[in-house]
Amino acid sequence: MLIPHGTLVAVADGSGLSLYRNSGTEIAPKLSPLPTPKLDPHSKDSGKRHRASLANPDSHIREEDSLAAAIAEWLNQQALEGKLEHVAVVAPAKFLGEMRRNYHKALQAKLVVELVKDLRERPPEQIEAELKRASAS
Repeated sequence: MLIPHGTLVAVADGSGLSLYRNSGTEIAPKLSPLPTPKLDPHSKDSGKRHRASLANPDSHIREEDSLAAAIAEWLNQQALEGKLEHVAVVAPAKFLGEMRRNYHKALQAKLVVELVKDLRERPPEQIEAELKRASAS
């Protein structure tokens, strides 16, 4: 799938979120970094189905699930307020799955691509290459 000019590209994983805007073309994306919004992963605890304590390794899963929910909520808000026309989401499979559980219909309507890859710590050029590869298939 092509990545339209102006698309917001959200690259996420269990440790955070990186945002980019496609300042290139649909077939030749050029990602420009954007400031990362302040997220409150505890505002919506999607991880409540996990029983966790500080001594329990499930607390890490709960934190990741809460972060995924917080990122989805931020994207939902952007979609509902009309602050984005198109969005691409790049995240590892489990994290993306948790984000999807929290997508609003307004956000779903603006999704142009979801890429199942762990690329958050990668340079923009590598993310661009992966998006191009996904577009070609």
